[in-house]
Amino acid sequence: MNYKIITYTLGWVLNIEALCLGLPLLCSLLYQDGCASTFLISILLCVFVGTFLCFRAPKNKEMFAKEGFITVALSWLFISIFGSVPFYISGSIPEFHNAFFETVSGFTTTGASILTDVEILPKSILLWRSFTHWIGGMGVLVFVVAVLPLSGGQNFHLIKAESPGPSVNKLVPKVKSTAKILYSIYLGLTFLEFIFLLLGKMNWFEALNISFATAGTGGFGIRNSSLAEYSSYCQSVITIFMLMFGIDFSVYYLIILKKFKGAIRSDEIRTYICIVIVSILLISINCRDLYLSAADNLRTSALQVASIITTTGFASTDFNLWPEFSKTILVILMFIGGCAGSTAGGIKVSRIIILMKTIRKEIKVAAHPKSTHKITMNNRVVEHQTLRATNVFIVSYLVIFMTSLLLISVDNFGFTTNFTAVAATMNNIGPGLDAVGPTQNFALFSPLSKIVLCFNMLIGRLEIFPMLILFSPFTWKK
Repeated sequence: MNYKIITYTLGWVLNIEALCLGLPLLCSLLYQDGCASTFLISILLCVFVGTFLCFRAPKNKEMFAKEGFITVALSWLFISIFGSVPFYISGSIPEFHNAFFETVSGFTTTGASILTDVEILPKSILLWRSFTHWIGGMGVLVFVVAVLPLSGGQNFHLIKAESPGPSVNKLVPKVKSTAKILYSIYLGLTFLEFIFLLLGKMNWFEALNISFATAGTGGFGIRNSSLAEYSSYCQSVITIFMLMFGIDFSVYYLIILKKFKGAIRSDEIRTYICIVIVSILLISINCRDLYLSAADNLRTSALQVASIITTTGFASTDFNLWPEFSKTILVILMFIGGCAGSTAGGIKVSRIIILMKTIRKEIKVAAHPKSTHKITMNNRVVEHQTLRATNVFIVSYLVIFMTSLLLISVDNFGFTTNFTAVAATMNNIGPGLDAVGPTQNFALFSPLSKIVLCFNMLIGRLEIFPMLILFSPFTWKK
């Protein structure tokens, strides 16, 4: 185990977090909201610990799979703990466990909140809250790989451990170049949404916050009503960009290279688009009597479908009041999630496709035992390692889901509340149904349940295994 490269990377993660805290510090100075000292203390704390950890660069910079998983898991715990400091010191969230919950929810792009009134928060705190979505959306380790010469080609283990999906591919031969390309696309799309929202007469502060939350598919709003008070134009822009951020970023790279056929032929993208269209149509038909016009109905249905399948968590209506059929569709979309290689959470469309094709293959084999069938994606045979990883992921997912559901049931809330609370946190969505619906929050849960839900958010964002490896005794044996 190369402990020195782990601590060295963790140190740089904290230094980068200190740099990110500079944005809300500038915001505080601009608006004079009284939180400048809060962010200054937070920055100094991150710099002090970060510099201590990375003061000396290790001679051995090799990082293998085990070190990569451990580094990623610890990095997310570190940034969440230190990212909680501004909420706690400022008094915006007086209890540290609640501040930790809000921060984990931010960095994991979940958007589940314990706050009952976000509009009373200082602007710099609101900006930091939204900015955590943007930082966590693409991943802090991807940024570290882009700017630091850590361990040659082996730093791909960091990207692999942090990036969502059953398999991760390099866009170009060099890992550092891949990370830079991903962040360039991410930044470009965020800026594009920001411009479109400004054109819709949204002020720059709101546009920046909403763009951060949309890009990271997080969903923290700066109004208590989420998106309900914004214009039809702004809601439509946000809907489109939510769907765009739910697409594999490699597709945008292919488009930039003018390889349009490669982008269009993706089985995952086609399935993703079909699921979105069918869900919007079904919900629009089912909710046609709830809205004054067909346009309002279609726009609201599209926004909520986009918000849930991309696991963003924005809301323009209280879908707790929708018919059971429509709410069931939303719950199904919670589990499906967006595409692999996007900022969205959930199981991922690619895994759903692989599972469906595996079931079809097993049915064929049962009918014709001597026949052989191969599972393909994008006209390529899916490797056995990917199939095995997908099956293990699903089994692990179900075990953790059921265990979490059992643990939080001690609080004695209703089954719908508990079930959707676990689904919303583990799939990094935010709102659930019933007592954790779009007009409610997670403040009702006990501290123990909140810790369980925090673990679910981290498990969901890092796709289970980095966190399990961290707590496995086998990891630390020589």
